[in-house]
Amino acid sequence: MSELLPQLPDQFSPVAHRHHGRWVAANFIAGQWTDSESRTAVQSPLDGREWLEIPRATPAQIDEALAAALTAQPLIRDIPAVERIVLFERAADLLRRHEELFRALLLIEAGKPAREAAGELAATGERLRMTMQEVKKITGEYIPGDWARDTTGKIAIVIHEPVGSVAAISSFNYPLYIPAAKIIPALLAGNSVVAKPSSSVALTLLCFARLLEEAGFPPGALNVVTGSGEVGDRLVADERIDMISFTGSTDVGRRIAQTAGIKKLHLELGGKGAAIVLEDADLELAAAKCVEGSLKNAGQRCDAISVVLVMDAVAEPFVRRVRDALAARWRTGDPRLPETQIGPVINRHAAERVQQLIDDALSRGARLLAGGRHRDCYVEATLLDHVPPDARIALEETFGPVVTILRVKDDEEALRLAQRGRFGLDSCVFTANFYRMWKLAKRLQVGGVAINDLPRHGSGYFPFGGVRDSGIGYEGIGYSIEEMTRRKTIAFNLEPAGLGKPHRIDGS
Repeated sequence: MSELLPQLPDQFSPVAHRHHGRWVAANFIAGQWTDSESRTAVQSPLDGREWLEIPRATPAQIDEALAAALTAQPLIRDIPAVERIVLFERAADLLRRHEELFRALLLIEAGKPAREAAGELAATGERLRMTMQEVKKITGEYIPGDWARDTTGKIAIVIHEPVGSVAAISSFNYPLYIPAAKIIPALLAGNSVVAKPSSSVALTLLCFARLLEEAGFPPGALNVVTGSGEVGDRLVADERIDMISFTGSTDVGRRIAQTAGIKKLHLELGGKGAAIVLEDADLELAAAKCVEGSLKNAGQRCDAISVVLVMDAVAEPFVRRVRDALAARWRTGDPRLPETQIGPVINRHAAERVQQLIDDALSRGARLLAGGRHRDCYVEATLLDHVPPDARIALEETFGPVVTILRVKDDEEALRLAQRGRFGLDSCVFTANFYRMWKLAKRLQVGGVAINDLPRHGSGYFPFGGVRDSGIGYEGIGYSIEEMTRRKTIAFNLEPAGLGKPHRIDGS
């Protein structure tokens, strides 16, 4: 890995240093870069080599981070919103200046090919630049009291205030964008943050924290602690945390909800996105979009197309087009090569799990039309047709590069299969018939439906969020910042100044 990240730019020297051929990272607490008593070795999915050591934050360090966030709350809150925007504009410029570093980190930590890394960088930069649109949501509401008898002579205003301290806990699949999409609205709304990244991709977030430090955010406004799930458990349970923003598995999200206590929760959890392809769909378009939606980012997306439900009447021509689209472009391999579209999944365990899902489907009668094997962390781009409804891959979130096709006889069967489980994040419908589209879009119990396209959250300009086991809360430009605030009603009695409306039609 030394040849991929031979050194860090001078500005990032506090974040990590070289020691015996590995990088050794530090935590970021109260504006200081600090080591820990013990560390965890991190493997790269590129070849399984240990290339990085991250600190295991101790209980004392977690407590220090929480105390720093509490102290920093009035500091970040007292910075006028227009000046917070200036800080984020500086951060966007710094990110642009150091794009090569972040491309290298996304490659080493997450195995992202150049195209995927570029997309994540662009989305993060766009999110930083669109803070002006987000901050406009921190407004208020005027309520005249004379529309109700008991408030006549009074008025009220409803204002948005920061929630306080936010625990931002992120997953591995988008090491830069997901934590940034939590940290940006939290700080913009005037909150302080304690962030915990996935251990496998921690250095990317630590370097992003360094950008925000360089941009001028006050010490303690953002703290980053690394380590095992015990670190997250301590953050979730601590009373100094006012809100938890978590992206990850439904099982962990459920545990957070059970142990957090009375806190505001934003949970983006698992998904089982379905694509429904109707008889009148543009099959060329539908095939290309279903392949991209299934294979993009090696299938490691909560908004991935996880099952394709195609009408029997057009199944044969549709599957031929899917096979052609997959073969024409989607190659699995070393993400450093320009022709590679699909890099490794995050680790060997993840690859083995995807292989088990493929093997289970084949044992139940599914037909393998492409791929079907894995080596180390690399899973071949796989196409499964005639997948039976009882196969695990038809029910579970895949999180791997597999196009899973089930054939259905009508809309009702498609709807039934699309929402058998408890997931409800995204789905999509391919059709030229407005009325059928509307019927399906209304009946799908999900947070978002894409029409004639794959679901994609991108920079968050279009809002998104899950229902049922896919999460709590709504995310996106403007919507995220509302999640990071709470409302306060301030009522005024105008009668002492004679400004109310005391006259009544009965003369009383």
